[in-house]
Amino acid sequence: MRRPIPHALLLLAALPVMLIAQVPTGRGQVVSRPGANLTPEFPPPTITEYHPKSTLIVPEHLVPRAKYPTVDFHGHPPKLTSKAVIDTVVAAMDRLNLAVIVNAPAGSGAQLTQQIDAVKAAGQSNRFTMFTSLNLAGVGPGSGQKIAAQLEADVKAGATGIGEIMKSFGISAKKADGSRLRLDDHELDPVWAMAAKLKIPVFIHVADPAPFWEAIDYNNERWLELSLYRDRRYQDRDRFPSFEELMAERDSLFAHNPKTTFVIAHLGWHAQDLARLGRMFDRYPNLYSEVGAVLYDLGRQPRTAHNFLVKYQDRVLFGKDSFQPDEYPYYWRVFETEDEYFDYYRDYHAFWKMYGLGLPDSVLRKLYYGNAVKIIPGLPKAGLPH
Repeated sequence: MRRPIPHALLLLAALPVMLIAQVPTGRGQVVSRPGANLTPEFPPPTITEYHPKSTLIVPEHLVPRAKYPTVDFHGHPPKLTSKAVIDTVVAAMDRLNLAVIVNAPAGSGAQLTQQIDAVKAAGQSNRFTMFTSLNLAGVGPGSGQKIAAQLEADVKAGATGIGEIMKSFGISAKKADGSRLRLDDHELDPVWAMAAKLKIPVFIHVADPAPFWEAIDYNNERWLELSLYRDRRYQDRDRFPSFEELMAERDSLFAHNPKTTFVIAHLGWHAQDLARLGRMFDRYPNLYSEVGAVLYDLGRQPRTAHNFLVKYQDRVLFGKDSFQPDEYPYYWRVFETEDEYFDYYRDYHAFWKMYGLGLPDSVLRKLYYGNAVKIIPGLPKAGLPH
């Protein structure tokens, strides 16, 4: 017996053939869409020219100051070596309600102490804390002990953490024998053991967004950024390890150093896959992360991101990455409001709009300052709630 043709299909068949095209859905299916094969009558704009003005009218709540005093765990202020620069940075911090900036990194040895002394002389020791850097060039036999000794000296001089250890570690840093320095190289075990002994966090930036390893074509949502920045392209397997190879080395590092507190930058580049980061938090109780430079991913999934930050409220810190004072209010608005469909501040990161997460106050307090207080020994607390 022949099955009757559904009424909807009869209507579809009545449309002119020229207005019907097969369009991939991105989920392995193909559906017909009216008008999909039409050609624009006017010359189309380029990707950098098309900025449609939204006609959506919804409530707006601009947030120039954070609701609570905030610790910027991922701070990159100008070099803090003069009172004029320090006072300029502090003035911007006051406007934004930034209580403390982690200078990550402030350098090692004389570079570190120079900034510590300058901040103290400017009377602003309660506004900054300094993380030290590690010299990972030419690692060979005995390097781990030498680096660990310098780390101990830097902490004695006033450093309160390690990092930001930059992405060259794992991607391009070479050992003394010319081979790539793996993230989980056991020569560095004494360094991570020293960090555990000193009870200081290790702030580490591993890799870059996964699309930087993918083909640079029109399916890559970071196409514009990759076309603008040559040094963000990692497609050449003869030069660079794969993204997943770096992730495996990273996870091995965390697993083999369970007494060391690690803070992975940029939500581990898993802000577009928060379930994966959640599994990492479940697996590694010594792991934390921060939100620097991934607001574009959090703001496009407000319900998922809200639920994630509530569930893992004890493991995520606030961080910004670059010190651009006019960009911080975008973070406050995403975290504190339930606003809809508003702009992000860098279009080469994201072509989509942001939505507010509406985080509860208890979560905001931990995100903005509470978790930083918990893991950074000697963090200045004068401007933070008790």
